Amino acid sequence: MSRPLSVALAQYAPLTAEDPVAALHEQTAEMLSATPGLELVVFPEIHLFGSCDNAEDSNEWLKAAAEPLDGPRMRALSRAAADLRVWLIPGSVAELGDEGRVYNTEVVFDPRGDLVASYRKVFPWRPYEAWSSGHEFMVFNMPGIGRGGLSICYDAWFPESTRSVAWMGAEFVVNVVKTIGSDRKQERVLAQANAIVNQVFVLSVNAAGPIGAGGSIVSDPEGAVIADLPTADPGLMMFEIDLDDVTRVREHGTEGFNRMWSQMAPDDPLIDLPIYAGRIDPTRWQPNGIK
Repeated sequence: MSRPLSVALAQYAPLTAEDPVAALHEQTAEMLSATPGLELVVFPEIHLFGSCDNAEDSNEWLKAAAEPLDGPRMRALSRAAADLRVWLIPGSVAELGDEGRVYNTEVVFDPRGDLVASYRKVFPWRPYEAWSSGHEFMVFNMPGIGRGGLSICYDAWFPESTRSVAWMGAEFVVNVVKTIGSDRKQERVLAQANAIVNQVFVLSVNAAGPIGAGGSIVSDPEGAVIADLPTADPGLMMFEIDLDDVTRVREHGTEGFNRMWSQMAPDDPLIDLPIYAGRIDPTRWQPNGIK
């Protein structure tokens, strides 16, 4: 069997247009015109908010630009996804939450324009970012295809992030990024490592220069790089992944050997994890979808 998913990752510079949603709509329409059949289009972290880079205080600028998830920006993004009939991850948005808290929130729209998932970045890049921290990991279903997990930039440095969405049943993880420094080379390694240790596809798309460091990368469940934009130059990665590769690797093992999700036996002892004030329970080890 096969469960193909056609994806475009846009390593583009952050938008500074007066109407960034309209500009994103145009960018997406160009992709779809050039490559009919694209199912999922993904932009980098805070792609719509490029003007923050020219602000005296980018954190204050983003705070002022924040809107709730039922605000006009999200309604415009919904219309764009519905008009283009595509699964759309427009990067992440500045979300105004309760009590004036501002979150860096990755959002997913389906081809009807419905908001099917929103994920608040759990690990803001401190001390540089002023975002409030989210506390819940998030997955979303693509009916007839499979399940995706959400991740934002610095989340990839924390193994709990990708492990959590993989445990929740994600077969691919969309990591939207706006890394500006030389540490992007480590993040590219992490994309492969997170794919390997969780046996998932990792799709990591960074902003292009001159602000972003680029280096977008896609890894398959065994860590092979299947798409790559190694420089900071603007570019577009269009590729197809088969989510049944995740099923195959988990069933037969990485390189035919390692089956981490089948590691635990029901009668194994509980493994205390003092760092979390918790434990691994062998009877709860396998992720959703694995029997």
